[in-house]
Amino acid sequence: MKTFMQKKEDIKRSWYVLDATGQTLGRLATKAATILRGKHKVTYTPHVDCGDYVIIINASKVVLTGNKLNDKMYYNHSGYPGGLRERNAKTMLESYPEEMVERAVKGMLPHGPLGRSMGKKLFVYRDENHKHEAQKPIALKMEVED
Repeated sequence: MKTFMQKKEDIKRSWYVLDATGQTLGRLATKAATILRGKHKVTYTPHVDCGDYVIIINASKVVLTGNKLNDKMYYNHSGYPGGLRERNAKTMLESYPEEMVERAVKGMLPHGPLGRSMGKKLFVYRDENHKHEAQKPIALKMEVED
């Protein structure tokens, strides 16, 4: 039996919507990363970008467990001396919820050219309004944990 290898010309991509309301950040990110990589498909091939498009709505309503709102830190450096910027998760959730969710998802993708092409298929929005209605995205249900 021959091993099946997906060709990038034969890929059929779908659009999915994930609602982040009440979802734990990590669990939401793993679900999105799985779809972006294409691991939910039978035709998954590790070295080919065979994943689908993901739209995450209501990013400002994502939940962090434990004391992560105060303890988890996000770092950026400008490259200049003294150019380190630190923000905790509470600040990120209030001011930049889209960036917070994007960082969580992109951190679970491969780190290289393949992962960057997968990351371009991710769209995150602060509220329920998005501009991808023409693509007829499929809404995915995720269970909210207590």
